[in-house]
Amino acid sequence: MSFFKKLKDKFTQSSDSVTGKFKDGLSKTRSNFTTKVNDLVARYRKIDEEFFEELEEILIGADVGFDTVMELIDELKLEVKRRNISDPVEVQSVISEKLVDIYQGDAEVSSELNIQEGELTVLLFVGVNGVGKTTTIGKMAHMLKSEGKNVILAAGDTFRAGAIEQLEVWGERVGVPVIKQGAGSDPAAVMYDAVQSAKAKKADILICDTAGRLQNKVNLMKELEKVKRVIEREVPGAPHEVLLVLDATTGQNAMVQAKTFKEATDVSGIVLTKLDGTAKGGIVLAIRNELDIPVKFVGLGEQMDDLQPFDAEKYVYGLFSNEVDNNEE
Repeated sequence: MSFFKKLKDKFTQSSDSVTGKFKDGLSKTRSNFTTKVNDLVARYRKIDEEFFEELEEILIGADVGFDTVMELIDELKLEVKRRNISDPVEVQSVISEKLVDIYQGDAEVSSELNIQEGELTVLLFVGVNGVGKTTTIGKMAHMLKSEGKNVILAAGDTFRAGAIEQLEVWGERVGVPVIKQGAGSDPAAVMYDAVQSAKAKKADILICDTAGRLQNKVNLMKELEKVKRVIEREVPGAPHEVLLVLDATTGQNAMVQAKTFKEATDVSGIVLTKLDGTAKGGIVLAIRNELDIPVKFVGLGEQMDDLQPFDAEKYVYGLFSNEVDNNEE
């Protein structure tokens, strides 16, 4: 059974709205990536070195990342030889299979949050200004509240103009309290207040916003370390997740940001925003494979419920849905 057939059996008859969100949200990348792959297989009658070189360029152009592309091409060559594949059309299904394999590695990667049942869970959000961090926090709060969780937000980005007010707007929209101090105050002090408030109100989850002034990198990283120390002192074992928010439309610049934050903080997962706004959605694979950090959530649109847990098979289905839906095998 081809991998396309497997995906078709799993997803094309699915009434799961999330699968549809991946399909719709990846339309730009699908149009860019699969159109070029379709053109490639249509022009070649056999699979040779030139075929793989052109495929390499297409993958790099989709921001899959150089190291990941080299690994994928080597895997494809081995698989083509092992299965004795001669028709370039058949390679499309193998590509989709290998994309999932590369993302998952030796074991399936979970997008589930490390929620402490019956105890306070602290989620610390980091990332540079402009990536959609505050909006993502608001959407995450909405998602968790809809699951019956008692959520509190902490306005720890005290330096960016309007950041506190922006979080307050989200708090009102979602219906969750926001713990804040004045603009320019010590973020660590805000976190201390927020933890005490969360404990007093018996909250399930505290979501913490932080500053993102990467141009002042040394000070920012020291500030994040201080914030983490305060949280850990007040809630042993916290933060339970350090989620790095990246803007998918910035491509390789997002990789640079991820490397910087990974050096300074124990990033446990990535939230990739604006995936619906880019034609280079291969960045998902580059982040996972080259930085060994799971993409836990992706932004697939502007609506409140368009922040979705990442699923490698749904992602690949979103990329190849036209081919999957047309699979006659």
